[in-house]
Amino acid sequence: MSWFRRNKSGIQSDTKREMPDGLWHKCDGCGEMIHQRQLEDNAHTCPKCNHHFRLSSAGYVRLLLDDGSFEEMDAGLRAGDPLEFTDTKRYAERIPATIAKSGLTDAVRTGTGTLSGHPLTLAAMDFGFIGGSMGSVVGEKIARAVDKSVETKRPLVIISQSGGARMMEGALSLMQMAKTSAKLTRLADAGVPYVSVLTDPTTGGVTASFAMLGDVNIAEPKALIAFAGPRVVRQTIGRDLPEGFQRAEFLQEHGFVDLIVDRKKLRAQLAQLLRLFDN
Repeated sequence: MSWFRRNKSGIQSDTKREMPDGLWHKCDGCGEMIHQRQLEDNAHTCPKCNHHFRLSSAGYVRLLLDDGSFEEMDAGLRAGDPLEFTDTKRYAERIPATIAKSGLTDAVRTGTGTLSGHPLTLAAMDFGFIGGSMGSVVGEKIARAVDKSVETKRPLVIISQSGGARMMEGALSLMQMAKTSAKLTRLADAGVPYVSVLTDPTTGGVTASFAMLGDVNIAEPKALIAFAGPRVVRQTIGRDLPEGFQRAEFLQEHGFVDLIVDRKKLRAQLAQLLRLFDN
């Protein structure tokens, strides 16, 4: 009985071994048990197989930006419920509950900062807020981040991590695809660089809009990058998919991704790109 513990006298005890929540993590790649501190020291990648765990928006800010340089923008924006949507829970109830649970106000964190001394505008999505889905607030914050880059001539970096459009906002969510894409056209016209970083997963309307429109598109290793998920595609075409279909390596081979960069090297790679853009 694995939940029993044998004491020194050889008598079994029903005292259950307690393991603090969140202290150990099982790697989805190799099954290794990794201590939280070891995971943090390794940029939330597995030290054995290099599986990339999902990283929060705050985690990317800490990973990429110089200490103390980040100034958040538009943190007060909150989603409304214009459609009065209800599934298993009313959307008007889901939003405040998710804010309280996640500590986020929506699925993207935006702001300005410096990376190795280079000023930039950063938008980092977060899967921890309703699957990183893109609703009106995400679209608005991305649009304002683009405007900030146009105004200040700072390069724009967007970290994508999303399940796609937010169904609770219906067509209003889908409109953000056109909105963010149009804003990025203004950025291109202004001659300001945009680097898109695609992490696991980047899917749906986010892939079909700003995530794939970078001057340079970078992906983390083995990240799922797709419009429709692999199961939906398989059911639609009625055949098995190629090995590694919709993973970063497959997309790089077929020209959709420029670089695949290990997260531990991402800061250095971005710094190199920013130096090239400066020149």
